[in-house]
Amino acid sequence: MIPRRDVSVHHAPDALVSLIRQAVVRTLDTEGARDAEISVTLLDDAAIQAMNRTYLSKDRPTDVVAFSLGEEGEVLGDIYIGADQASRQAKSWGVGFDEEVVRLVIHGTLHVLGHDHPDGSDREASAMYRLQERLVGEVMGSS
Repeated sequence: MIPRRDVSVHHAPDALVSLIRQAVVRTLDTEGARDAEISVTLLDDAAIQAMNRTYLSKDRPTDVVAFSLGEEGEVLGDIYIGADQASRQAKSWGVGFDEEVVRLVIHGTLHVLGHDHPDGSDREASAMYRLQERLVGEVMGSS
């Protein structure tokens, strides 16, 4: 049976939409998620800060907020990318904006799929982070 993948992208530049879809699909494929419905929306600082405050009780802009909305065994989720924060991080880390957005989309998709990571200094050593960075390399290498 052919997988059903519905990936909708909102408020992203046209040149980035295909890359975002590739990032979601590559992550779903790697995790064996055949059927999925994922929405990705890019937001400015004010909008992502409001979401972060409302849903995570953190009153500051952030890079990604992800919600898994599906029942057990169902992949359904919304991912919100803080585009302004992604731009700042890309500059700070010396990578392109597109690569940073791909990283955050993969990160959010992994959260929708049930992955988690520790906060703080252990984050970069986590299995989720290592998988995320491998997938970023695959998506950016194929674009």
